[in-house]
Amino acid sequence: MPRDLTLAEARDILRSRERLLERNVAARQLRASSNGGWERVHRGVYAAQEAVSDLRPAARHRLNTLAVVSRMRGGGAVVSHVSAAVLHGLPQYRFRGQPVELTLPPGARAASRPGIHRYRDHLDGEDVVELDGIRCTSLERTVFDVARTRGLEASVSCADAGLRCVAGEGHGVDVAKQEAWRDRMRERALQAKGRRGVTAARWVVEFADGRAELPGESVSRLQLFRLGFRDLDVQVPVAGPKDATDFVDIGLAEAETFWEFDGEGKYRDAAARAGKSIDDVMLAEKRREDWIRGTTRWRVCRGGFRDIATPETLAARLRSFGVRLPG
Repeated sequence: MPRDLTLAEARDILRSRERLLERNVAARQLRASSNGGWERVHRGVYAAQEAVSDLRPAARHRLNTLAVVSRMRGGGAVVSHVSAAVLHGLPQYRFRGQPVELTLPPGARAASRPGIHRYRDHLDGEDVVELDGIRCTSLERTVFDVARTRGLEASVSCADAGLRCVAGEGHGVDVAKQEAWRDRMRERALQAKGRRGVTAARWVVEFADGRAELPGESVSRLQLFRLGFRDLDVQVPVAGPKDATDFVDIGLAEAETFWEFDGEGKYRDAAARAGKSIDDVMLAEKRREDWIRGTTRWRVCRGGFRDIATPETLAARLRSFGVRLPG
């Protein structure tokens, strides 16, 4: 399985060209076409190939971001947008390799180039924080910037996760904190009126729900909304056996149906299985589903990333379970 990487681990991996040459690594081993065991991460910054060959895309982006920051010389640049989201640990939806994103003060002279995308914008003092020595946009400014510049799937996933950081409580949320977050984000949108992407950001702020626990749940809710479902409940409690409480990802009251996002990680990732075999996990899931269906008399529909790729793919999945769509 691809692995994650913390900022501290990334620092241990990265080496400057100067340091490698001082350690008698031959210059020819650092050339792009070389198979000398070193990979160029950014101009003048390298990592051992064996240390980066199995990284998750977001972990690789975290490494790239640190490499870029390590070579910056003044200029007031701040890590922002999706790069800041990665540093904050916000989960990404369908994340693939992309440039490191930075925000510079208005009027700053610095063009984007391969591997780096630069924005020019004003950042208030409260918009900038320091994470493990790296200056980046605050959690709320990051969510707002992502919502202005990315598609709804990525934006809703980011906003849900950011809101969960602020207001999440177990499987639920602190309603007062959630509404206070919305008020602050509404004020951001008001102050940015007329700028690119603000209309989309406003919609994302209102749609965000801190109860969503995974990007797959966030995107499922978005696609269900696009299909016309409006009574969407998230992390629905269901009384389980032995006085336990289970939680189902999304409830569709108008269709008496539960939707469960079924990511492959719970089956394929040994850590997620917590020592259980795949067969044991699947059997436990079947028993759980049978209990939920028998207790509530509602359908239980499952699907993975392929099923939520578009509203149409999700509609086909729901119809295969006999669910009637709105309208």
